[in-house]
Formats: sequence, structure tokens, C-alpha cells
Amino acid sequence: MRIAVAGGTGTLGRHVVDALQAAGHEPVSLNRSSGADLVRGDGLADLLRGADAVVDASSVSSTSAKASVAFFGAVTRNLLRAEREAGVAHHVAVSIVGAAKVRANYYAGKALQEELVMAEEGGWSLLRATQFHEFAAQLVEHGKVGPFQVVPTMRSQPIAAAEVAAELAAIAAGEPAGLVPDLAGPREERMADLVRRYLAARGRGGRVLEVPVPGAWGRGMRDGSLLPDAGARLGKQTFDEWLGDVAPGRAGAA
Repeated sequence: MRIAVAGGTGTLGRHVVDALQAAGHEPVSLNRSSGADLVRGDGLADLLRGADAVVDASSVSSTSAKASVAFFGAVTRNLLRAEREAGVAHHVAVSIVGAAKVRANYYAGKALQEELVMAEEGGWSLLRATQFHEFAAQLVEHGKVGPFQVVPTMRSQPIAAAEVAAELAAIAAGEPAGLVPDLAGPREERMADLVRRYLAARGRGGRVLEVPVPGAWGRGMRDGSLLPDAGARLGKQTFDEWLGDVAPGRAGAA
């Protein structure tokens, strides 16, 4: 099958491309280097002709609600429009467990994405997953304040991005399934503990400060809104197992 991947060079998207290739499919990465502008919609319809499905693994680095809503709104609308024009029968989207409930900052954009996809009359699948193990590495990159590593107070049940990617690849190869059961990591963790273990594995010092984020966004991180319900499916790789694969020396590429 020919399956297009929006955001095919990102943290999740590159794993989706690998999973599709491993399964014998033909992945097509949708990004600016391939001539596609996801936000403007330029070049999408031409690249999607002949595709059997599209996996939207795109993301934006900003945590601003305004920026997130603008990004995911534009990308989702452009992809759905281009897919209809090109005759693509299956749109596969990935969101975050609890995003629609929290609906603040970054999660506001993901909540809008869910609404736009589910408003379509068939032809779509939507998977909600918890935060990736790789999120701890991203926090380290952006949370350094002097000698301290600042981490939001957050309960999470992280999962490896590669496991989410494998599930997305399998969904894309099948028939549209609507809202599929959530996918989460094997156990609940505190984000500050994950960052401490990540830093230790990389041989890096510094005191980790756990700081409660104000507002609905921070409250959702603390109160369990981002944790899976009892019926969620669980991945296999723990954070420490993932850490053993990427550290030392490689974790910064996560």
C-alpha cells in the first residue's frame, strides 16, 4: 500500500515511516522537502494521488493554545480537503489521551483536531496515546534554568513512540475504524522522576525542580486527566527499557 505520512521526519513520524517500510508498504513523507506545506496546503493533493491512506503525525513545538489551534486546525483541514480531492479513502489521526478533557495550551489544538476528524462522514481512524518516553528528553532540552532542570508537576503513563508508530501503521493498512481504543505505556510515572533518570543515564548533573504549572493545563497534568482509562491497551516497553536503548550517547536524538 502507498501510505502518506504528514510530519514524516518528526519524533513520531520517522517511526511511522520505518514501521510502514518494515511491513512492506510504500511510505510517502509529506513535508516541505517533498514539496508539501501542511499549514498552507500547498502541494498536498498532488502528493496524495494514488495514496491508500494518510497518517497525520504532524506536530508543533509551541505550547501556546493560539499557536496549537492554528496549526492543528489548518493542517487537519488541509489534509482532509486534499484527501477528498485525491480520492484517499482513509485518514489516520493520532491525539493525546485526555487532550479533549484538558483542552488548554497544546492540548487545545489536539482537541480541535479530534473534532475536525470525527466530524467527517466515515473514512477515518483516530488513536489517542499517552505522552512518549521521548518527552522526558524534550523537557531536558527546554527546561534548563541556570543549575536547575525545571519540570512541570505531571502524572503520566508514557509509551515508546515506536510502539505508537507501529499501531498507526497497522491501522493505516486496514479499513477505517473510527475511534480506536486508547494506547498507553505499561505504568504510571511522575515526569520529574523520568527526567532525573534520563539525566543520570546521560551522566549529567543538576537539580530537578518539580514546578506546578498554573491554569487548566497544569491542573490536567496533576490531576490524572492525562492518564488512560481502565479499558486502554498497554504498550510493553517501560521507560527504563527505552532509556537503556537510547543512553548513553543517543538519547539526545529522541
